Amino acid sequence: MISVKNIAKRFGQQRAVVDVSFEVKPGEILGLLGPNGAGKTSSLRTISGLISPDNGSVHVDNIDVSKHPLLAQNKLGVLPDNCGLYTRLTAAENIRYFAELYGMKKAAIQQRIQALSEQLDMGSILDRQTQGFSQGERMKVALARALVHSPPYLILDEPTNGLDVLTTRAVRALLQDLKQQGVGLIFSSHLMYEVNHLCDQVAIMIKGQIAAKGTPQEIVQQSQQPDLESAFAYHCEQSQQESQKSSKENAK
Repeated sequence: MISVKNIAKRFGQQRAVVDVSFEVKPGEILGLLGPNGAGKTSSLRTISGLISPDNGSVHVDNIDVSKHPLLAQNKLGVLPDNCGLYTRLTAAENIRYFAELYGMKKAAIQQRIQALSEQLDMGSILDRQTQGFSQGERMKVALARALVHSPPYLILDEPTNGLDVLTTRAVRALLQDLKQQGVGLIFSSHLMYEVNHLCDQVAIMIKGQIAAKGTPQEIVQQSQQPDLESAFAYHCEQSQQESQKSSKENAK
């Protein structure tokens, strides 16, 4: 299980993450929603062990990510927001490099690359240098790289961003398959249809905090809105109104 308890992160004077808590069990998908600048990416990076929280803690199967980042990261597959590919390497070489970092054997690596290539329709780009790849092609390689060592947990920052319709459908089907295999997933997305149909739990982040948490149906019911998109907009508007009220009171 991934357990996130009261994490906070500040960059200079900017409070990116104020107070975030949730849990993700094996075989469960949690969708992290929020407007731009809400702190989603900073939260995902903290959970991944890429940055350390100022307060709070993250545990992956009882491993403290801050104290034992490499042990925890071995259980995680991470798709960052910027893909971060080595542009002089081919798609296959990018995937193979990370597989070797995870200690996989050469034969297993080749089999895994072939399987992922088929799942993500990467045959035409596998042996090309990634420099000049489209956003969708980069996303495919980064996703394959996150999956190559078959981790029990995945952290994905907008995994379908830039993908065409058919590849997006294939990725969604892959995530459903992984869930059925017992993989726990956290992913951020701006696509309400995607979140509504994939996620067991949803957390709405606004200004570094969790504004609402529960199943998609629970969040809709709590906000008394007709659908998840309307519920999301409702919480954003509520936050804006509270900020305006606070500003007026401070100005008095």
